[in-house]
Amino acid sequence: MSDGSVVRPYGDTTGDGMVQTSFTLPVPPGPRAEGAALQLAHKMGIEPAMVVHSHGIGEQFTFFVVYGSVRHLVDLDAVHVEERAYPLLSPGEVNAAIKTRLRRGLVVLGACIGTDAHTVGIDAILNLKGFAGEKGLEYYREMQVANLGAQVSVPELVHAARARRADAVLVSQVVTQKDAHLRNTRELAGAFREAMGEARPLLVVGGPRFDPAMAAELGVDKVFGRGTTPGEVASYLVHALVPEEAGA
Repeated sequence: MSDGSVVRPYGDTTGDGMVQTSFTLPVPPGPRAEGAALQLAHKMGIEPAMVVHSHGIGEQFTFFVVYGSVRHLVDLDAVHVEERAYPLLSPGEVNAAIKTRLRRGLVVLGACIGTDAHTVGIDAILNLKGFAGEKGLEYYREMQVANLGAQVSVPELVHAARARRADAVLVSQVVTQKDAHLRNTRELAGAFREAMGEARPLLVVGGPRFDPAMAAELGVDKVFGRGTTPGEVASYLVHALVPEEAGA
């Protein structure tokens, strides 16, 4: 532990193992519900545990926030994540790369597919106002961006991509009940593969519940998780679609 590779959760003091978790049980609010929450917390390894908040959801459910200590350790050397394999570029650098190396506008389509009507994610990446202090892809003068909005069917998206000769298709998925985001992404990848084969555009999906390491499993080129900014997406598009400079 001296090299900092093994750590414990931090709450009140360093290494005290304190954690906070929330969950809902199908139990009416009251003392029995709180006892059930503590029993679950103990089975999760939280000991001692305290119910610091509970709130009835209707007559048959109760929401809890539980606080307590765990003895589990985290081995940082055993943590494996997908590292970014490309540099972050400024809007000026992105535009310059597209103009000088691609020598035409980069065509980007974006949409929410299936029954997903939550456009906040795709809007944050595409719309001029952007997200987290960064302008969206509409701000990049060398990109031709079309936001198709919400509840776009996969066949409609394939048709639009073919008609517009899209270089990249960006899809946001926020609705995740029963893994809808995974099913929709696999449907997307299969439809583009069947319709366009190797000539298909770059497929990029994103949303708060995606694991960035799942791209190959889902059949797409890139997966972005929560907190992704327009600059990260723009930099990836240059990395994946714009030829390298001669001798680079």
